[in-house]
Amino acid sequence: MSACHDDRSPVLSIVIPTHQRSDLLRRCLTSVKAHAPTGTEIIVVDDASPDESARQVAAEFSGVRLIRLPSRRGFCVAANRGIEAARAPIVELLNDDTEVEPGWADAAMAWFHDPKIVAVAPLVLRHGSATPTIDSAGDTYHWGGFAQKRGNGRALSDFPLEPREVFGASGSSAFYRRQAILDVGSFPESFGSYFEDVDLSFRLRRAGGRIVFDPRSRVWHHVGASHGRSDPALLVQQSRNEELVFWRNMPGRLLPAAFWVHLGVLAAKSWRRWHEGRLIPFWRGRLQAAAQLPAVLWHRWSVNRLGTTDASVAFLDRNWVWPRNRTRRQDNPKSR
Repeated sequence: MSACHDDRSPVLSIVIPTHQRSDLLRRCLTSVKAHAPTGTEIIVVDDASPDESARQVAAEFSGVRLIRLPSRRGFCVAANRGIEAARAPIVELLNDDTEVEPGWADAAMAWFHDPKIVAVAPLVLRHGSATPTIDSAGDTYHWGGFAQKRGNGRALSDFPLEPREVFGASGSSAFYRRQAILDVGSFPESFGSYFEDVDLSFRLRRAGGRIVFDPRSRVWHHVGASHGRSDPALLVQQSRNEELVFWRNMPGRLLPAAFWVHLGVLAAKSWRRWHEGRLIPFWRGRLQAAAQLPAVLWHRWSVNRLGTTDASVAFLDRNWVWPRNRTRRQDNPKSR
């Protein structure tokens, strides 16, 4: 059953992966139900929470559909199962630790009248900040092999808030054209979580799609809830996926030059991780990525069918900046 009150196809499907965070899920659903446009279906994907809390919370809201995975599979699998089950042509992937503002969906949905638009990044703000502070205004990707959130940590009053095309959209709250995701192979389930949205953005762009940021679409993110603890296993997974994104997606004509920049990035990050006492999990993840070379080569060959790399190249950041001391855990159920 969907959030619609008749049998017509919904115009928007909101997919909310969750794992054992009933209080946050309840707040998220309360805001979505209050502000979602007419013709929206809401799908909660429970990534095998050990209790029935997700089912109980979903049952508190009329029309919310629950999908429960039989075993814990991670964010990518949960997101993909929700997208596959969605009935609307546009899907928003929403973290369970977010809350939405009135009109957030209408502003994003208007972009999809242009068939070239495949994703819209909302303005994501940090919940609980003393002054409005940006968590994400879309993503950038540096050709040295790291992603960053635009505007992260900047005061809202100190950041240009005009709609613009960006490299990618954060999976914490992005709107996607559903068929475009399916056509490029969805989120990489082997990743589990971390950097899966960056990997998807590369493929969406390679297929000729455009991704835009719209500051009128606003989402509040309980940032601390997604950061979790510094579990060495999670740090390994994070490092592995960051390395895989580079080798899976860096355009071949840039790879010879980007390789040397990438080595500089690895050296800078190694120095920082050493001072943080996290050098071993950092390099364990990089070595795990190296062990997946055959799968990486297969992926690079298979995505050739999607089109040229021109769109990806045009939006790569080539300005040298020191890799910032930040980890991307925005969508990781394991850290919640």
